[in-house]
Parts: sequence; structure tokens; C-alpha cells
Amino acid sequence: MAQKVAVVTGAGTGIGKAVALALMKDGFVVALAGRRQDKLDETASEGVKANGQGLVVPTDVSDPASVKALFARTKDTFGRCDVLFNNAGIGAPATPIEDLPYETWKKVVDINLTGMFLCTQEAIRLMKAQNPRGGRIINNGSISAHTPRPGAAAYTATKHAVTGLTKQTALDCRGKDIVCGQIDIGNAATPLTERMVQGQGVLQPDGRMMVEPRMNPDDVGRAVVYMAGLPLDTNVLFMTVMANAMPFVGRG
Repeated sequence: MAQKVAVVTGAGTGIGKAVALALMKDGFVVALAGRRQDKLDETASEGVKANGQGLVVPTDVSDPASVKALFARTKDTFGRCDVLFNNAGIGAPATPIEDLPYETWKKVVDINLTGMFLCTQEAIRLMKAQNPRGGRIINNGSISAHTPRPGAAAYTATKHAVTGLTKQTALDCRGKDIVCGQIDIGNAATPLTERMVQGQGVLQPDGRMMVEPRMNPDDVGRAVVYMAGLPLDTNVLFMTVMANAMPFVGRG
């Protein structure tokens, strides 16, 4: 095929933007999904400067109709989807479990978990029907898919659940030429992690505050491009990409 097609959710900022640009540089045309039109336009503009092509599709991943529209637009424009990078996600302020508002819990679950499920469903439906059939789904897990931070019940629960969704998708899509893997990212330098380097840093499990090292999100982009470029008889089921000096190995 002359044209490789990817869908990236949360493509307006941070990891999603870095991955979308990396895929465009690698020759993919990319459907850029996210909540903010202005940020998606910025990503598309940067991609064009690098001789890439991006399709801006404002999307709320927690809304089934919006997700269906994203994949319908991708199919109508490009004819297929070869890669889905399931990246859209949010966190919440550090809060003891007993004080976490239900509304906050539900919003995190709706976007981080239900949104990923909805996008996975639509990607599988398209990948099964297209010719040649098949494709690759890459889920953004997190270091928190393995080890929690203090006061992060909603985020940690959803990211652990993402691991289960990754395994189930990989299993259920055997024989359909669809593979699913997960990239767990630790401390990429994005707006989401700015708090880690401001003031005294962030709370550690022993009660200390600590500024934590971060890494360039472009390195995450290169890792996803590697996963995306594998043949469909090969899969990276799990990959961890992290700032080497961050407190993860031995955290706590």
C-alpha cells in the first residue's frame, strides 16, 4: 500500500501530538482526534511543515456517536485505518480515595477507559472490513498501569484496566490480522507533567516532595513508530518508555 493511515486520539497536545508528528514524518497520514479544534489545527500545521498530512477531526472519545463519526470520517477520507494510537486521557488532582468526588471519578473513567474501549470497537470494525484487512491498536497505558502514585485512585484504576483491555483485545483479535499492544510512558515532558518540576515537585509515597526527571516526548513518538511499523504477524505486547532517573523502579 502506498499510503499508511493512523488515527491518534488526544492529538492536540503532549504525547498525542508528539506521536502524531512522528507518524506523519514516517509517512503516515493521520486523523487527528481531540477535544480542541485549535490545538488539533496546530498539530496539523506542524505536520504539514514536515511534509506530512493530517486530518483534523474534533472528537469526544467518551461519546459513542462522536467516536463513530471519527472513524467514519477516516474511512471516507482515506479508505482505511492501519494504526490506532489510543492516547486520549485525563488525570485528577491528588485526592484521598474517601474524598474523591463521584463526578471526578466518572469523568476520568469515561475518557481514559470507556473512550479507549469505544475507539477500539470502531477500529476493529473498520480493520476487519477493509481490504487488505487488519491493523494495529496501540494503547497508551502509563507507569500507573503498574504502580500507583499517592492520591490517584481514578487514574490508577483506569490505567490498570487499560492493561486488561490490551490483553483482551490482543486475544480476541487473533485470526483477524489485528494486533494490540501497550506503551507505558513515564514522565514525558508535556503540560500534564509540568507540576513535577515546579516548586518542590510532587508527593512521594514516603511523604516527601520531590522534583522528578522528565524525558523528551519525541522519544515516545519514535517508540510508537517502531511498534506501528512491525508486520502484523509480530507484536510488542508491552513496552515501557520512561525517564531513566524517575522514581519508578523501586518506587515507594
